[in-house]
Amino acid sequence: MGEPPIDETAARARELVLRHGWNATAYQILNRGIALWFSTRGDAVIRYVRRNGIRVVAGAPVCAPDRLADVLAEFAADARAAHDRVCYFGAGARLEATIIARATGNSARSGMVGLGAQPSWDPRRWSGVVARRASLRAQLNRARNKGVTVSQWSASRAQNNPELERLLRQWLQTLGLPPLHFLIETDTIALTIDRRIYVAARAGAPVAYLVASPVPARRGWLIEQIVRGAGSPNGTSELLVDAAMHELANDGAEYVTLGLAPLSRHSSITDPGVPSWLRLVLRWVRAHGRRFYDFDGLDRFKSKFAPEQWEEIIAIDDHFPFSMRALWAITAAFGGGSPLILIGRTAARAVAQEMRWLARR
Repeated sequence: MGEPPIDETAARARELVLRHGWNATAYQILNRGIALWFSTRGDAVIRYVRRNGIRVVAGAPVCAPDRLADVLAEFAADARAAHDRVCYFGAGARLEATIIARATGNSARSGMVGLGAQPSWDPRRWSGVVARRASLRAQLNRARNKGVTVSQWSASRAQNNPELERLLRQWLQTLGLPPLHFLIETDTIALTIDRRIYVAARAGAPVAYLVASPVPARRGWLIEQIVRGAGSPNGTSELLVDAAMHELANDGAEYVTLGLAPLSRHSSITDPGVPSWLRLVLRWVRAHGRRFYDFDGLDRFKSKFAPEQWEEIIAIDDHFPFSMRALWAITAAFGGGSPLILIGRTAARAVAQEMRWLARR
């Protein structure tokens, strides 16, 4: 069916992302359901959702580096005029350094917390990673021996493809959490203009797919989503990543990330500088949230690819120090509404999953 049309506002945002997008999440600001804000000069865009009187920003302003400080000031003034506060999620090193430079003393540090980390590679060195990791080679061989092959699909082929939609439905049923939003949209194929879609097939039938989004200012890509269907053999995810790494490197990419691992052990969530109340909350979530979200499992999966570095995912509350209100707003942004409703939906989903397991037995 081809690409759905995008409106003029979204087209302006896309143009800025393709020119200045540096954060790994830059292209994700084009996802549906997030408000767009443009600077008065029209040379910067910010995407955010408003929750609990706080504008939760997706990543950082998309603009030229030398405009970042002025854009931050203009957006903050606009938020104050609406009696809003601002919280940046997934801020990135550029934004962090700019906010610290603008603040007096060390006060800005108290408004910054690490809530996860993302692994990254230079894909031009990927062959060396595979050569050094016998366990990774074994997984790749498992999938190949089962007859799994990977090919890149065009946007027109992937858009509204019933086979990929079937895989997505199967994958969603395996998740402990209901579908999230903000920077974690499940229907990433809905906007495929610049994304790349790699599909793993066995005996001609798709069994899994990978979606990669551009990070233009870094000549890079975010592996945004890996979706496995019920019939995908072991090693299929690894084979998708391997194929994407090789092809992106051949096309001149210099940076690839697998994206956020929430509450990763590679982040500073338990460092002494983190507020004590927040350390307690995050430890509780890690300890009791495993039934709904496998934090350690995702961390281990991304670690198996031997990342060259782990980049901390920072949240910045513009009212120092970092507040419970900001954490609530971030949770509401990802949940698509009140965190209490998200908890209720998650509990209901868990009960339904238990009933399905009992029925199978």
